[in-house]
Amino acid sequence: MDFCNKNGIDLCRRKSGGGTIFADRNNIMISLITPACDVESLFAEYAETVSAGLRKLGAPTKVSGRNDIILEDGRKVCGNAFYHQANRNIVHGTMLYGTDVEKMIGALTPDKAKLESKGVISVKSRIGELKEYLPFDVTTLRSRLIAMLTNKSLELSEKDIKSIEDLEQTYYAPTYLWGHKAKSDICRTERIEQCGTVQVNITLRGSLIDSITLSGDFFEIGKNVKDAFYNLFHEIPYNRAELKHILDLHHPEKLIRNLSEDELLNLLCP
Repeated sequence: MDFCNKNGIDLCRRKSGGGTIFADRNNIMISLITPACDVESLFAEYAETVSAGLRKLGAPTKVSGRNDIILEDGRKVCGNAFYHQANRNIVHGTMLYGTDVEKMIGALTPDKAKLESKGVISVKSRIGELKEYLPFDVTTLRSRLIAMLTNKSLELSEKDIKSIEDLEQTYYAPTYLWGHKAKSDICRTERIEQCGTVQVNITLRGSLIDSITLSGDFFEIGKNVKDAFYNLFHEIPYNRAELKHILDLHHPEKLIRNLSEDELLNLLCP
């Protein structure tokens, strides 16, 4: 935070899952908004379409892991995430044409377990830049992606822009930006392969669960995940047998991408 403040780096929080990203003018952001549908197939098609487009332009990319597009040498050039609502899916990605690597390193504090899972020791050795492979600047790359991936454009009205600006302000509210960190009796964090880092906080009232919250860089694929977990476990006795019964009955793990029932149970109550 001190580094970001000193260097004039704006801090925002998005509603989709995934870890922290660093973006500057050499970073392209893409969003795909669709009606509600199967998230997994949509996510896979989106990532492969973007990767195929980059290959056509000359960058040797492929889809890897749960949300990355990487170069042939394994370095990451595009991270992706999604946000699921009742009637809409939003899949979006950041594409690294080039960047101020030293600022990126100063601004980010990555999870060591995440880096180790990729077989690297630093942010710098994890990322790649598309400018190494493409013989044109970021403005040209953006134009070519627009021509390749879209077939029409929409013009925003003044009313649309005003609504967007009003919505933008809610993202800078301190309560949204920093969240509410409640005291919890139980706090466990685990990095789960292909799922991400999951932290569970449980507050007890006697031997009953009063509240339960999950946080981390996992991807939600269900509706109202926060409310679903609260409603399922509120006032349930905190013991492994009771928790397993709830999981067997309702399978809340299916609300989080690539999380299994056993992994969730072991996180809730080893």
